[in-house]
Amino acid sequence: MAPWRTSTTGVTIALRVTPRGGRDDVDGIEQLSDGRDVLKVRVRAVADGGEANRAVLALLAKSLGVPKASVSLLSGATSRLKQVAIEGDPARLTEVLRQLAPDGSQA
Repeated sequence: MAPWRTSTTGVTIALRVTPRGGRDDVDGIEQLSDGRDVLKVRVRAVADGGEANRAVLALLAKSLGVPKASVSLLSGATSRLKQVAIEGDPARLTEVLRQLAPDGSQA
C-alpha cells in the first residue's frame, strides 16, 4: 500500500523524516517494522525549533508543485514519523507522488 491517502481536498501522507540528511530529497517508500509504509524524506535542516519541519513542508510543496500554504503538518511535530496534508487535486498529487516514489504505485 502507498503511504498516502486521497480525500476530496487533497492527500494525506505518512512520512519518515531524516533531519541533517545531507540534502533535501524524497528517498522513496520504506516499510516500517509494524508493516506501515512511509515516504522517506531527508532534509539538511536540524531538528531544532521546527527548522526540519519547515524544511520538510517546503520540500514537499516544491516536489508536488503546490504553494507552501497548501502543505500542513497534521501530527508528529517532534517525531521522525509525521503525517502531512496537501491540498490540491487528489488525482494530480497522486500521480506526482507515484513519480517521486515509483514503488508506491497503489493508492
